[in-house]
This record gives sequence, C-alpha cells and structure tokens, in this order.
Amino acid sequence: METFESLVRAEFAPENTYLNTASNGLLPARTVTALHDAVRMRAEGRPLGPLYEDVEAVRASFARLAAVPVERVATGGSVAEYGGLIAAALPAGAEVLTAEADFASLVNPFHMRGDLKVRAVPLERLAESVRPETALVAVSAAQSADGRVADLGAVREAALAHGARTYVDASQSVGWLPLDAGAHDYVAAVGFKWLLGPHGAAFCTVPEDFGGLTPLLAGWVAGEVPWESCYGPVTELAHSARRFDVSPGLFSYAGLRASLELIEELGVDAVHAHDLALADRFRAGLTALGHEPLPSPGSAIVSVPGLGHRQPGLDTAGLQLSDRAGNLRASFHLYNTEADVDLLLDALS
Repeated sequence: METFESLVRAEFAPENTYLNTASNGLLPARTVTALHDAVRMRAEGRPLGPLYEDVEAVRASFARLAAVPVERVATGGSVAEYGGLIAAALPAGAEVLTAEADFASLVNPFHMRGDLKVRAVPLERLAESVRPETALVAVSAAQSADGRVADLGAVREAALAHGARTYVDASQSVGWLPLDAGAHDYVAAVGFKWLLGPHGAAFCTVPEDFGGLTPLLAGWVAGEVPWESCYGPVTELAHSARRFDVSPGLFSYAGLRASLELIEELGVDAVHAHDLALADRFRAGLTALGHEPLPSPGSAIVSVPGLGHRQPGLDTAGLQLSDRAGNLRASFHLYNTEADVDLLLDALS
C-alpha cells in the first residue's frame, strides 16, 4: 500500500535542501514526464487534442481542491490578469481595502486604475476596517513576505455585513491549506508554487452570476463552442466561467495535470499536517537558538528577521531559501523532512 512518504519519495529527488516553495515548487517526476510527452507531441506534429483535454482536467481538479463547481473556474496565465478584470468592473471612486504590503500582483491592478480609492491597513485589522463605502476587500490567504494567514472567515463576514465583495489570492496557500473558494466572490491562484506545476497556469473562481465581470480578455477559447469561435467576434460566450479563460499555455497545463493528480492522491489535509509540523519544528528550533521568527501561526511559511543576509551562504551550502526585505524566508512542503529542518537549524547555529 502506498503511503504519503512512499508517494513523495517516488516523485522527488532534489539535489539540494529545497526550502523555497513560496517562490517555486519542485516538479514531481510524473510532471516532468508529462512535459516531455507534450513537447514530443508538438515536435512530432501529432494532433494536440489531448493537450486541450489536459486543460479541462486541470480545471476540474482545481475545482475539487477549491470546493466549487467546475463551472465557476476560469483558467489563465497569471493572477494579475484576473485582478485586472476585477478592477475594471469597479465603478470610479470605489474603495478597495487591502492589507499593507500584500503581493504586487494582487494589489497593483487596483492602483493602476487611477480612479479607485485603495486603502491599506494591517492584515490583523482587515476585517474590522471594512466600512459601508468599501466595495471590495482584496487579500492574500497567506502573505508571501512572512506567511501570516488571513482570517478569511472574519473578512467575509465583515464584507457581507457592508455589502462588499471579497477577492482572495490563494497562490501561497492552495495545495497545503484547505480552501473554500465558494465562500468568496473571487479566488485566484497560480499553479507553480504549492501546486507543484510549471509556470504559466493560473485560476480564478467567480460567482455563478460572474460577479459583474466583463470578459475583456476573451479570445476564441471564451466561446461556448471554442472551435466555432475562431473568426470575427465571439457571438456566444461560454455559459460558465470559461468565458474568462485566455488561450492556454498547453505545456503548462499538461504538466500541471500530473501535479494536481499527486496533490489529490496525497490529500490537502495530509499535506497541511505535514507542512505545519515541519514549520512548527523550525519555529521551536529558532527560539532555542535565540532567533524570533515573525508571527505566522498555522502557516507553512516562516520568516526570520535580520537573517536575510545569510541566504547567499546557505545557498552555497546547498540550502535554498529566500531573502525577503532582510528576512530569511523558509517554506516547507510535502517533499521536506525533519532532517531538512534540522540541517537548516544546524547551519544557523
């Protein structure tokens, strides 16, 4: 019988101690095989129908992970694409509430509009800062810089009380943190971090009524029958969130299909327990060494103030982490072990 450990061992063999999933996830062996197969298919001139089937399989897999009907899932290439659509749907002068220093791909589209009122508050005060004039609350489920996890339940409750919509960037959480995308108006995420896929694939969940969004990026794939929508304006948009699709990077989705199959085999609950156990072990070890990590309870991401300068030396020693604004950021995922944590702690002692 395959176990969590045996599945992971069969898929990953990093040549270093990789603790940087918050930047890029490792590709499973099955994903590498799928990418090679897709490239050969293209190189040999075979029909690409199976690659388009991969896109739909990925959409369905993400829908299961996000706990929403597949009809609510759009596929694209980046979170910023969807932020742009959401920003474009807001009336001039609308207030968008964000967390201070949240990731640029989430907040930048609202600033680029130029005629929206973007207000940033500390993450811990986000829910209490929603007010009657707030039209949208936009926040990352887990902060990229330090791993803090937003109280999404409180944010949603406050938004509902004031008639505001919610937009969640789950790029740093989906894959290790259980997700209920149906509780929010919009949820976007990339596939190359905790979902272990190649770059170039992203998702957005929208309400059943599409949440007032206009498919400004619609091309032929946004048609109800895509292959009948290749020429001239699309006369019948997809009846589902697929109307917000952009033309897919087929290789990316071919690889991501295999990655998501692995995530589903392992189960997000099991990944969550594994990742948090390692992060908590690292936090406890840091405290014993006299280092105080930034508070991020319940997160697989741990940032340590003042140690960012150690990143180049650690990289040379075969431990890959990130330097974020002077903080050393470690992120733990399913391919990491207690031995990885202890090796990092030894290097920092």
